[in-house]
Amino acid sequence: MTQVSSTPSYPVLPLRDIVVFPAMIVPLFVGRDKSVAALEAAMAADKEIFLVAQLDPAEDDPDRDDLYEVGVTAVVLQLLKLPDGTVRVLVEGKRRASLTGLVAVDGYLSAEVEMLEGEAGAETLEAASTEVSALMRSVIDQFENYAKLNRKLPAETAVQLGEIEDPSKLADAVAANIQVKVSDKQALLIERDAAKRLEMVYAFMEGELGVLQVEKKIKSRVKRQMEKTQREYYLNEQLKAIQRELGNEGDEGEGDEIAELTQKIATMKLSKEARTKATAELKKLKTMAPMSAEATVVRNYLDVLLGLPWGKKSKIRKDISAAQAVLDEDHYALEKVKDRIIEYLAVQARTNKLKGPILCLVGPPGVGKTSLGKSIAKATGREFIRQSLGGVRDEAEIRGHRRTYIGSLPGKIVTNLKKAGTSNPLFLLDEIDKLGQDFRGDPASALLEVLDPEQNGKFQDHYLEIDVDLSDIMFVTTANTLNLPQALLDRMEIIRLEGYTEDEKVEIAERHLIAKQIEAHGLKDGEFALTTEGLRALIQYYTREAGVRTLEREIAKLARKALRQILEGKTKSVTVTPDNLSEFAGVKKYRHGLGEEENQIGAVTGLAWTEVGGELLTIESVTVPGRGQAKITGKLGDVMKESIETAFSFIKARSPSYGIKPSIFARKDIHIHLPEGAVPKDGPSAGIGIVTAIVSTLTGVPVRRDIAMTGEVTLRGRVLPIGGLKEKLLAALRGGITTVLIPQENEKDLADIPANILNGLKIIPVAHVDEVLRLALTGPLEAIDWTEADDLAAQPPAGVPAIGGELHH
Repeated sequence: MTQVSSTPSYPVLPLRDIVVFPAMIVPLFVGRDKSVAALEAAMAADKEIFLVAQLDPAEDDPDRDDLYEVGVTAVVLQLLKLPDGTVRVLVEGKRRASLTGLVAVDGYLSAEVEMLEGEAGAETLEAASTEVSALMRSVIDQFENYAKLNRKLPAETAVQLGEIEDPSKLADAVAANIQVKVSDKQALLIERDAAKRLEMVYAFMEGELGVLQVEKKIKSRVKRQMEKTQREYYLNEQLKAIQRELGNEGDEGEGDEIAELTQKIATMKLSKEARTKATAELKKLKTMAPMSAEATVVRNYLDVLLGLPWGKKSKIRKDISAAQAVLDEDHYALEKVKDRIIEYLAVQARTNKLKGPILCLVGPPGVGKTSLGKSIAKATGREFIRQSLGGVRDEAEIRGHRRTYIGSLPGKIVTNLKKAGTSNPLFLLDEIDKLGQDFRGDPASALLEVLDPEQNGKFQDHYLEIDVDLSDIMFVTTANTLNLPQALLDRMEIIRLEGYTEDEKVEIAERHLIAKQIEAHGLKDGEFALTTEGLRALIQYYTREAGVRTLEREIAKLARKALRQILEGKTKSVTVTPDNLSEFAGVKKYRHGLGEEENQIGAVTGLAWTEVGGELLTIESVTVPGRGQAKITGKLGDVMKESIETAFSFIKARSPSYGIKPSIFARKDIHIHLPEGAVPKDGPSAGIGIVTAIVSTLTGVPVRRDIAMTGEVTLRGRVLPIGGLKEKLLAALRGGITTVLIPQENEKDLADIPANILNGLKIIPVAHVDEVLRLALTGPLEAIDWTEADDLAAQPPAGVPAIGGELHH
């Protein structure tokens, strides 16, 4: 009969929706406070705990009446506390036990249990009996069938169960792996007779197999139904294709895609070539399977072709006065540029044709080239389309890809024309001087057809393969330099935007920039003000540019700091003046005024042209022991090196007339340096500055600190003309220079220089180096008489080596 052992006590862990069997390892997630406390008590003792299922899983605080009578004692193998406060625990069931008493201890339930054991020798007898062996085999076979239908069970579970020889353990293992109700599993736990448990699990599996087989039939039926639906859809699509081929579009009528495309082709104002092409492509599409790759290619082609603005034009404004008002409102100064644009618009307004040169706006960054293009579009009533050409290397970006390639697309010209929605927009081709070139073609050459008014009426895109009329489009291009192919330059009219003077920058900032930054930073009226004097100091000491981008960034910086002070409650409004400018803008970045505090020997201020405007260029020279050579530093280009050699040879040839003893070249070298050393420099226009620096060094006569100069020098001392005069004069004005020497042949260019530049500088044209030296040096040069006898007298005595030479015996 059944024997009952002693009654030890264990912490109780009530279980929801699960029954644990002996020898079963199972993970549990514990969240209730009493259950967590019970686990902690078990871990503090011998890690043993009593697991018993609840009658009602919804009960959060179960007592004796809410628990089943029989559970299992278990050992806690692993406990892990999770961040959300729950506990993950791994337990292993040990022995069946009956609940005899339940008491609350230190925040958890403790149970007195009686261990349930079978009759001595009974299991051995059961295992040996033929009936039990047959039952075990039947259970294992049945479980294999169950595992095949239940995908949730691992494939190796049936193999592991087949290796169990103890009928009691086999019954518990099968009971733990089948999906039955908690009450049924509890019945298996209560039953202590192994043979009866085997019969029970066999019966449960029999019932579950019936359910699983029905589920399998339902899934198979659903799958067949889906396959049937897909087959019907495919047949219906075939039927539609046949109907389209026969010209019967069915009940959908105008809603059908083919009918919609047919209507578009019939109603749009296509060119004759485009209509023929569209009709041919539509005919191809009708014969193709709708989901095929070829049909997608044809459909995309028709979308692009029919998406172009055939015959759609925006109404062009012809009011020249209104256009002038728009340009004046959007841009201050740039009078020459605006005059040329108005003239261009006037001719178009009278002739009603766009034939004529393409405008190319050339100038440093930040002078308003792109915004000027927007203003032209606004003034003429055209749609504005901007296409950046910076870094474009592929010819297909302009002309499009041929349709033989997968994923082919039309070029940017056609794509943007489709985006504009009209056939006469303003096309701004930005940064045209940044076009690249590689093995994929030359996009600059592809632009020749686009920008030629005589050719772009029949522009061919590789994707469309038909002529597209671009003659109604107004093209405007921008560039920083004229580093462009000559053929492309020939198709454009160059309009230069050299840069702004200090007065113009002040006006631009007060009209546009300050108000723009106040709005961008959410400042209210009266909270932020920048005085004219403060603005001028900001331009002089914190910017050194041809445009106004850096100035706008500096104004934004002032606005940010002012807003911070207002939000911190330090002040209610901020007014920036020259006195408090450094508090907001920081340390001064540039010196304004004279480049040197006093007149220097061998130091000359030259003027250079760069892509970002004019710059002051310092030329320094000193004498060092040597043999009459010129040492050159400052990362100079080949042209500038040759210019230095020319200047040096000229001085050697004319040295007596400048008071220089020719004998000095036998023992002295001239070192010429142009800071900054890391910046590349090239060009011939520093010639007269180099001559002045060398003569000053050799004669000891200082160079005037308030003078700057530019001009190329020849071996005969003539001063040749240079380019970029306005940019260089602007740089001199920004740098605080008062007098500028320019080549006499550049005097004619002064007509294009703004009056405020001419008023701010004393500009002196010079034709010869002698005039330059007379004006630039602080003192006169006195010529000396020098004969061959003087040359012989200057030679070292026989047997005495020259400087750097060797004495041979």
